[in-house]
Amino acid sequence: MVQYKWVALSNTTIGVLMASINGTILMISLPAIFRGIDLNPFLPSSFQYLLWILMGYMVVTAVLLVTVGRLSDIYGRVRLFNFGFAIFTAGSILLFLTPGHGTTAALYLIVFRMIQAIGASFLFANSAAIITDAFPSNERGKAMGINQIAALAGSLIGLIVGGILATINWRYVFLVSVPVGALGTIWSYLKLKDQSVRRKDEKIDLPGNVTFAAGLTLILIGITYGLMPYGSSSMGWANPWVMASMISGAAMLIAFPFIELHVDQPMFDMHLFKYRGFTFGNFAGFFQSMGMGGVMFMVIILLQGIWLPLHGYSYSSVPFWAGIYTIPMMAGFVIFGPISGALSDRIGARFLTTLGMIVGAVAFILLTLFPYNFSYPPFAATLFMMGSGMGLFGAPNITAVMNSLPPHYRGTGSGMRSTLQNTGQTASMGIFFTIVLITLTSYLSSSFNTALAAAGASILIPVFDKIPATSALFSAFLGYNPMATILGLLPSSFSSLISPTSLSILEGTHWFPLALAPAFMKALHASFYAGAGILVIAALLSAFRGKRFIYGEDTEFKEKIQEKTETKVSAQVEVMRDGKK
Repeated sequence: MVQYKWVALSNTTIGVLMASINGTILMISLPAIFRGIDLNPFLPSSFQYLLWILMGYMVVTAVLLVTVGRLSDIYGRVRLFNFGFAIFTAGSILLFLTPGHGTTAALYLIVFRMIQAIGASFLFANSAAIITDAFPSNERGKAMGINQIAALAGSLIGLIVGGILATINWRYVFLVSVPVGALGTIWSYLKLKDQSVRRKDEKIDLPGNVTFAAGLTLILIGITYGLMPYGSSSMGWANPWVMASMISGAAMLIAFPFIELHVDQPMFDMHLFKYRGFTFGNFAGFFQSMGMGGVMFMVIILLQGIWLPLHGYSYSSVPFWAGIYTIPMMAGFVIFGPISGALSDRIGARFLTTLGMIVGAVAFILLTLFPYNFSYPPFAATLFMMGSGMGLFGAPNITAVMNSLPPHYRGTGSGMRSTLQNTGQTASMGIFFTIVLITLTSYLSSSFNTALAAAGASILIPVFDKIPATSALFSAFLGYNPMATILGLLPSSFSSLISPTSLSILEGTHWFPLALAPAFMKALHASFYAGAGILVIAALLSAFRGKRFIYGEDTEFKEKIQEKTETKVSAQVEVMRDGKK
């Protein structure tokens, strides 16, 4: 008979597999989705739909995770985990049935993705806690490592399957999650057992929930709209609504810990931060997510917008091949994830997580040395190095955080950990996109003007001066032929003023990447330096996390020492009494 711990691992692994497939399959399929709903990437309003489809999912999960973790401690982790599978599957079906075209369809996609995110928050908040409940302390790292293999396997499946299905029909990419979700729902309902220590007498912390959810939502919305053009500016950080959103959100988040310290039953239990492993592990995970969350998008834009077209790949095929060329990063994660997880069961997390972040920071620095037309083997080796560093960090850090918690706080603690991780990832998107867009805005116009003059199409310079950096970035990410799209939007009189030779050059696969490359590489290198600095902070936090600590074992050890001391003292007292007699 199969031991229950493996049943629990298989259930949580299915959830991770489904979520990871969903992540990469969407990234690869976005060009087909936007073409399928007839949304033009060069319209100024289009960039917000891209951002919300990508970031809306992360905003919802970041906001809900702590609340769901709290609810799980009260009502049972398995019950809410099952509920998450069902909601996620329903969201996938709704995405397949998305009605309408243009902005209407884009809005439906955003809403249905958020429904998926609600289900995902129930899965993410409980997976680590269920594994921790089911496995003994000396096997939890190994279990977390196996769980992470599923995450990477799902990412690879999503890249390949998404590339295939997107060429058939964009709606099919959402059906992939349905059978996995249905299997997970049935399997978890039939086999999972609730082994958690329940706190049924406790209530929901309404002031804390409202303050935290509102504050975090306002911050993340401010970041999202700060990336969009405002007035004559290429970005929206000067938008009064963005500033008001950021300031009010920050004020709420500053007030939040003080509220939590003065309520009887807080949802974000500040007392958990007295555990050193929990505190340093969580903040190391936050900075790791902040450093890494946006790097995959930057690398994919580099591949899709510049490197692949220069190497003969058609614009329609570059999203799929960009996924394939990033496999070395996943391979590094797959190889070192389970190894580091198993090692952390023996030696603890401090050395492995610190080493992982140092390796990741060095990989970021190495990426700044590559030109836009790089040789792929050393680039692949650097991606593998990056993935290896993340693999060394992931499972040991999660295991250390969960090991530090009392059993009845594992749902809340897991939700807090996932919230910080998702918040870091969303902030990372804002940081990386902001750095890239600011730098692009400074250099893009002169870069395009020089390239247009060289191609004999100086008449288009006024047109390109009006194209925001977001549109250039959007088109590169979505695998469009940018010049064919731009020329198609212009009056026919413009095309007649450009020679056939110049038109051929402009609409070829090489002109746009070569025009974009000088400005984009400056922007990309700046973002990589920022990523390296953030990972160094994560490495320092990992180094100060302390020695290996397991809550139950440490408590039992102290109790045994105390018991032996008391027995010894009692024996000495008896001897003294006998002597007096």
